Amino acid sequence: MNFTTQFLDELRNRLPVSDLVGRRVKLRKHGREHTGLCPFHNEKSPSFTVNDDKGFFHCFGCGAHGDVIGFVMQTEGLTFPEAVEKLAGMAGLQIPRETPEERARAQRARSLHDANEAAAKWFEKQLRGAQGREALDYLHRRGLSEATIASFRLGFAPDSRDGLKSALMSDGFEESQLLEAGLLVKPEDGRASYDRFRGRVIFPINDRRGRPIAFGGRILGDGKPKYLNTSDTPLFHKGRTLYALDRAREAMREAPEVIVTEGYMDVIALWQAGFKGAVAPLGTAVTEAQIEELWRLAPEPILCLDGDEAGRRAAARVVERVLPILKPGHSLRFAMLPSGEDPDTLIQGAGQEAMRRLLDQARPLIDWLWEIETAEKPADTPERKAAIRKALRDRAFLIVEKSVQAAYLDELDARFNRAFRPQRYERGRFEPGRPGGQGRDFGKGRGFGPGGGDA
Repeated sequence: MNFTTQFLDELRNRLPVSDLVGRRVKLRKHGREHTGLCPFHNEKSPSFTVNDDKGFFHCFGCGAHGDVIGFVMQTEGLTFPEAVEKLAGMAGLQIPRETPEERARAQRARSLHDANEAAAKWFEKQLRGAQGREALDYLHRRGLSEATIASFRLGFAPDSRDGLKSALMSDGFEESQLLEAGLLVKPEDGRASYDRFRGRVIFPINDRRGRPIAFGGRILGDGKPKYLNTSDTPLFHKGRTLYALDRAREAMREAPEVIVTEGYMDVIALWQAGFKGAVAPLGTAVTEAQIEELWRLAPEPILCLDGDEAGRRAAARVVERVLPILKPGHSLRFAMLPSGEDPDTLIQGAGQEAMRRLLDQARPLIDWLWEIETAEKPADTPERKAAIRKALRDRAFLIVEKSVQAAYLDELDARFNRAFRPQRYERGRFEPGRPGGQGRDFGKGRGFGPGGGDA
């Protein structure tokens, strides 16, 4: 049975090597790796290592080496298809059966990869030509070096109806392939297809392996929309893809820090300034699928958002989406930029050190949850306090994982009681627990229920 590359990549991404190996080998974490006694030969000192970032295990004693599939094959004596079938069941993936349709789909995917690669090369060439001078000047004004421009394979789409179409069809690509790859647009009124990207700086969007699967384009001038992405294709799903994910995966080997920012230029500016783990969603709020992708890189990615009202609304949307999928050891942190700044302008104006300080001061998810439900909300009556307490509880109950839910309830309980416990009054006025105060302290006990709180 043949399995597609996409299916095997997804299987490996869903099952970290350390999870599988840890069921048979007692592992200890050291930095980015895990170590233990090799299961393939007798040893007293551990020479067996597991690296989730690189996706393999390796024994320096006997030379055993492989990925999750290889580990199951070697430890359980299974064939490759048998190991894949077992792991697919563990990962909740359905085995793609090899049919003529599947073979045709795999071949089509290869041709779409080829079309996107050819388009990326053509866009790069146009940036260096006479028509791309304005686009290249724009990138230089934004502070990008030649090395950075080349590394990210930035390009330019001339303001021509069929420049890319003509070039790629001359190279042997079919119009149907270019349409399926999202490089062309076909009008519904039957007119000839035309280039999707025109008069724009081009940002290739890569898959995990660094292959271009889509493009983003920024208009030069005042046209609308300012940014345009490839529409969803068999290779590209906007809600599941992160810009520069391939680079962030590589960066995790050196520093396990993931920074989520809002746009292409922010990612590139951060990367150029030494923050190699920067990624961005593609013009929409961060989705649940993208959060899961981020957690495969680091347990607490930092969301870097604008400090204005729009940035706060974006933070609120992310909080709403992440709460149901929180799990032990995995969360988000939030770094709010000064008003009117983005990572690009902050780095250019105040330097790398200012960006570093901002990231070091990133606040945990629970801080934002608390602020969303308490900021500027009156709490001067029992009823208003009760409304705040209910809102906090309702948020916590959105968390499906029970141990995390319980931890949030405990923490929000403690914060609520610290913030809203009754204050002692001057002599002669009501004072809980004293004569005239009904002999009862409000806030004793535990939990969100009446009478809950710190002593």
